[in-house]
Amino acid sequence: MKYTDSKFFILGMSLLASLLLGGPGTVRGASEAPIHIEANKMTSTEKTNSVIFTGDVDAKQGDVRIRSDEMTVFYTPEAAEKEKKAEQKKTTQQVEKLICVGNVELTRGQWLGTSKKMVYLSKERQVILTDNAKAWQGQNMVSGDKIIYYLDEGRSEVISNKPTTAAGSESDNKKKPSRVNMTIMQN
Repeated sequence: MKYTDSKFFILGMSLLASLLLGGPGTVRGASEAPIHIEANKMTSTEKTNSVIFTGDVDAKQGDVRIRSDEMTVFYTPEAAEKEKKAEQKKTTQQVEKLICVGNVELTRGQWLGTSKKMVYLSKERQVILTDNAKAWQGQNMVSGDKIIYYLDEGRSEVISNKPTTAAGSESDNKKKPSRVNMTIMQN
């Protein structure tokens, strides 16, 4: 591996580590846990300030696990410049967003979220699951077009707004909004 390749690999690892458990509202011990990422391929692109992991991506740190077909981490240009200047010195990276596509699965403790696409917005500290979004807490499940999980507030919002054809309608052109679905298991 060339020096520049190893530098971007370290940058990619630092970005993902700071993303998964860094920032406000994080337990100090968990953010210091080592991170382990497995993927078939990793590509770092300086022009777009991104690191792309592809092929059966599996990232773990503490009790957080993200799995997907592809994971792209975008970081601020300022962080890239600091990394260049620091060369081998350890620096904290500023993640702007993370995008996962294909068979997305996010777990933390007993919370499980799945979708075809996931976006993490660093500044807002939000995880947004879209395209067949579902979330489970224990045996209880909720689904909708979009699930927004607010990390610092410990709350989520489920939205459904795709129009669907009304069953038994006079015209197939009549549309009604889809609905949020929730299943609560009783003991």
